[in-house]
Amino acid sequence: MGTILKGMHRVRWHELTHAYGSAEDVPGRLSRVAWGDARTSAEALSDLGLWLGELAVFDATVAAVPFLWDLAVADGVTDRPGVIELLQAILEHANAAQIEVQHAAHRAVLDGRSTAGVLTGDEDPAVRVAARGLAAAIDGHVCASCRPA
Repeated sequence: MGTILKGMHRVRWHELTHAYGSAEDVPGRLSRVAWGDARTSAEALSDLGLWLGELAVFDATVAAVPFLWDLAVADGVTDRPGVIELLQAILEHANAAQIEVQHAAHRAVLDGRSTAGVLTGDEDPAVRVAARGLAAAIDGHVCASCRPA
């Protein structure tokens, strides 16, 4: 299994929330993205998108972003472009009711800028395209929660 998703068991997922409630099911979906076949991985990534970033960002989003970065660079992951697109979706979504959570989620994605840069040179053309989009989104990111004080 290697080192991807290392430390995931240390996160208290049951205390975190996503768009539909408890985040206790997030580790299983992350694992399916990491080691599932193409169909299983796509279904799990779709769930994660709905739960963590397509509607808004949540405290579970903040906890999941480092693991998404791990998945984005792991050669065995079947849908690395989809993982990269989820990172971009997280950066583009808000949570006005919890501005501190929004800031933390965005910061977690922004902190991976160097990784996005590496991915722009990946041998997989789909990864390169997704990474270029994410790098551009990171470089152009402006939002109320991330604005310098």
